[in-house]
Parts: sequence; structure tokens; C-alpha cells
Amino acid sequence: MTTTVAVVGCTHAGVFATTTILREHPDWQVHVFERNDTVSFLSCGIALWAGNHVSDPKKMFYSSPAALEQAGATVHMHTDVTDVDVKAKTLEFRDLETGDTQTMAYDKLVVTTGSRPVIPPLPGIDSERVQLCKNWNDGVRIKERTQGVKEVIVIGAGCIGAELAEQFSTNGIHVTLIDAADRVLANNFDKVITDQVEDKYREHNVTLALGQQVTGFKETEDGITVITEKGEYTAPFAILVVGFRPNTDLVRGQVETLNNGAIVVDDYMRASVPDVYAAGDSATVLFNPTGKLDYIPLATNAVRQGQLVGLNIDKPTRKYMGTQATSAVQLYDLSLAASGMTQTYANNHDLDIRSTELVEDYRPAFMLTTAPVTSVLTWDPQTRLVKGAQFCSTVDVSGAANTVSVAIQAKFTIDMLANVDFLFQPNFDQPVHYVGAVAAKAVAEQGE
Repeated sequence: MTTTVAVVGCTHAGVFATTTILREHPDWQVHVFERNDTVSFLSCGIALWAGNHVSDPKKMFYSSPAALEQAGATVHMHTDVTDVDVKAKTLEFRDLETGDTQTMAYDKLVVTTGSRPVIPPLPGIDSERVQLCKNWNDGVRIKERTQGVKEVIVIGAGCIGAELAEQFSTNGIHVTLIDAADRVLANNFDKVITDQVEDKYREHNVTLALGQQVTGFKETEDGITVITEKGEYTAPFAILVVGFRPNTDLVRGQVETLNNGAIVVDDYMRASVPDVYAAGDSATVLFNPTGKLDYIPLATNAVRQGQLVGLNIDKPTRKYMGTQATSAVQLYDLSLAASGMTQTYANNHDLDIRSTELVEDYRPAFMLTTAPVTSVLTWDPQTRLVKGAQFCSTVDVSGAANTVSVAIQAKFTIDMLANVDFLFQPNFDQPVHYVGAVAAKAVAEQGE
């Protein structure tokens, strides 16, 4: 008897779950439900697109409904799943173009419904001049709206907001960047690094309205005024990027979730109810630096978890290895990369974690050019385990974050990291690579 799988939602986790399921079980019937008209959109490229750094926006998709059909799936685009009964193993769906509603029985359910933007219940926030930055349609609107404008307000100084502000400012648009936190990228990097980023923003005439909670919005004749606790800022439009939450209302109350709605999954992507799987922004991740379940909506997590759904949907086969939430961002001439926990994260979660900072040139002084790298390593003073690292420089430091990601996952101590066999060649690094150097400094600080 043929197994029927319902995949609800198809961005990254849904695409990879679908293709992996069909690769492993080509005789299964896989139905994909997506309310939008595209799949696999790389929304991380919206800021680059707005800043004229994308060769062709159509290349921001790595799959398509046609490709999924060719792989063997039955794809229901422009279709909204309106109800799921986990116990009865049925779902209802509605064609958004015709309004027709149908019910389908399934054997296995894959919830890859992703996340939705956080939209605070503030006066005036439903204005057409306040827009989001999440999907393809948002990207199109941002690209169109920024043509010829001189002012833009960005609300939220996380990675997305930070990148938007940078791209707008380098294209001659004055940006006001607002955040309730007192630093940009406060959840991603510690102050020694964010101070450098803020200096770059000021050099590029970005107005930093930090430590300011937004209290409301007011339309003007030709723009929108954003009202905060400390002031008012006006521009033709504002972009709201203050975070994301799991889009899991369909199954909430039927499966175990975190308080924010993220579906709790085990090592094999199984939810708390048999034959229900979840992946990506709708699911929890195992955050290796703490060893606990967490919610970290990243495309990298979604891709790997989606693949694991396909590998484990028939029987438990391959365990999830967890995540270090490794990421990077380029702002002006600064390359920033991080893996694991920051000192700020540790402090906010009352964890006994220490950090070591080191600033040194990435290659020898005899070279005609070199540049300083700021390194921050976090580690546990009791176990000496590496818990995280951050890097910032005008040279590419992304590889350093990947190196530390492996170290955390492999449970390296600071002593082990300090003695890794890093290469030395003057074009690339010092006799002691800065990753090893900051680890050696941590060892010296902690003592034998």
C-alpha cells in the first residue's frame, strides 16, 4: 500500500524534506502545500537585491514547483491548509484562487510551515507605509519603493535590519535604524565588535536610534512617522524587521511545543505524536553550546533538518547533530562571523561563561598589507569547553567561525583548540593562526 505524505509549507525545510523523501521513497505519494506562488526563495538576499548586488533576482530561487513535480511530488500552490487533525490524520485545504475546499487523508505529516514576522500590536502599524521583509513579494516591494527615495526607516537592528541599513546607505539613501536594544546586532555579537559596526554606520550618515522602543506609527501626507519613547522619525516608508515566530497555529495544542509555538522534535525530527515530523523555522533545534532545545530560525538549520525528515520518515536512520547557529554578515568593509554563544547570551541566561578577547593582525607585519582581526572566544571555566566565538575584520573571517563551529560540535576544550594544526603561510596568516592564538590566551587566563 502506498504511503501518502503531506508536506505543509515549502521554503527551505519543505523543499529539502520533499526531495529527500522522494529520493529515498520514489513510490510514495508526496503532496506539497504552499500558500505563496514560489518555493525556495533565499530571503537573505533581499538586502543585496535592494542594494543592486544581485545579478538576476530569479536566481534567488534554487528550486521551483515544476522541479518538485518532476521529482515526483504533487504540488498545490496558492493553497492554504486551513485545518489539520493530527489524530484523524486528515487536513483541509483551500485553493486561494478558486476558493474550493477539500479534505485529504495522509499517513505522515511534515510541518514545514516556517515562521512569520513579529508584528507588535501598535497604533498605526497596519499602515501601507509600514512593510515587512520576509518573502519574494516583500523583496519586490522594497526594490520598487526605494527607487528615487531619499529617506528610509528600518526598525530592528538584527542581521536583516543591519544589512538593509548598510545597503541603503551605500546607495545614497539616508537611513534611520531603530532598535529597543542599546546596540546594533545585540543578539549576535558582543560590544567590542558592535562598537566597530556602529562607527561604520555613523561614517555613512546612518542615524542610530538605539535604546528606543517604538510606541506607534502615524501617516503623514507623503510618508510615515515612527514614534518612539525618545523621538519621532519620518520617511516615505518604514521596514519592520524585529524578529520571527514559529508559524505553527495549525498543530498547536495537538503536539508538544515551546511557549513560542516551536514544535519540539527529537533527534530524528519526530514530533511528540507518531507520524508527525517538523523542520526549519517551525521546529526546535538542539543548541550544542547549551545542550538544550532552542529556537534559532536559520536557513542552514532548515536545510539540514529537512533532509533529516526525508532520511528518517520511514524509520529512525540518522540523528540530528544539533547546531551552533553559525552565521556571518558583511557590513561595509567589515566581515563579521560567529558561532555558538556570545557573552551577552550567557549573561542573559545566567550561565557561568567567560570570554577572551584578542586583537592582532591576521598576517605578518612584513607583508605589504595586513589588517587586524578582533577575536572573541567564549568558554566554560569549569569544563574548559569552547562555547562560542566571534570575529571581525576587513578581511574574510568566515572560515574562522566555521572552524569554531566544528570545535564546539566536537566538544573541544580551549586547550585542544589552542593546539590545532593550523597552516602557516604569510599570504594567509601568522605563525600562530588567530583562532589558535585567542584559544591560547584563554588557556593562559584560566591557568593549567
